[in-house]
This record gives sequence, structure tokens and C-alpha cells, in this order.
Amino acid sequence: MKKLCLVLVLSLCIACVGTDKPEKPKDLIAEDKMENILHDLFIINGAKGVNRKLLENNGFQPETYVLNKYNIDSTQFSNSNTYYAFDTENYKSIIDNVKARLEKEKEAYEAQVLEESMATKRRRDSIKKVNERRKDSLAKSLGKTKDTIQLKIKESIIN
Repeated sequence: MKKLCLVLVLSLCIACVGTDKPEKPKDLIAEDKMENILHDLFIINGAKGVNRKLLENNGFQPETYVLNKYNIDSTQFSNSNTYYAFDTENYKSIIDNVKARLEKEKEAYEAQVLEESMATKRRRDSIKKVNERRKDSLAKSLGKTKDTIQLKIKESIIN
């Protein structure tokens, strides 16, 4: 078993030594555009993971969408991706930029959701205060306490 692993590792090393850098494609996608494409692909893959059936039912084809949006074809994307991926440091930089952008968008989304929930809470609280003022003013006009009014309301509901 150890010999098999050793042979496998050696053959992988030998196979990798002869690998030449791919030629720069004539229609190479610019790095910033590639970054945008990868960003969209990350988002679409996340959406597919959340609700694939919804996308399929609406006839959404992620690959076609991205290719049409950036006016590229699959060969151009494949060749450009292969070219950038060969230089791992540069490709890692592109991916890190995409991840940072996604994280920033996530934080903005979470802040927006928090703000909306706080606005909803403030609205509910203000409605509650208005209702309490109405009960208080009704009690004052009748010369009764809030508890007495609530008791009268309960009695009228029961009877």
C-alpha cells in the first residue's frame, strides 16, 4: 500500500513538472470583468443551493444568464479562467477580492434587515403607546381606572 502511494505521488510530481503556462488567449477577459463574472457565479451558486427548484421552475439558466450578461461565450470564459488559474497567486487575489465584495454585500444586507426590523419594532411600539393613551383618556373621561375599564370590557364579553 505504501509503495502504491509513493508511486502515485511520484507520478503526480512528474506530471506537474512538464506543465507549461497556457498561452494568453486572444480574447482574454480583463481581470476586473473576470472578478465580476466570478462574483455573479458565486451568488448564483448560492441561490441554487438555497432553492434550486424555484430557479428551475422559472426557467432560469445560470450559465446562459452570466454569458449573456457579460457578452462572452463559454470557450472565452474557460480559456480565460484556465489562464488566470495557472498563476495561483493572481487567481487567489481575484478570488479574495470576490470574497471581500461578497462579505461587504452580506454585511450591508444584514444591516438593512436589522434596520427594517427596528423600524417595524418602533412602529409597533408607537401603535401600542397610542392605544394605551386612548385607554387612559377613556378611563379619565369616565372617572375610572384602567383596571376597572378592562374588568367592564371582560364582563361585557362574557355576558
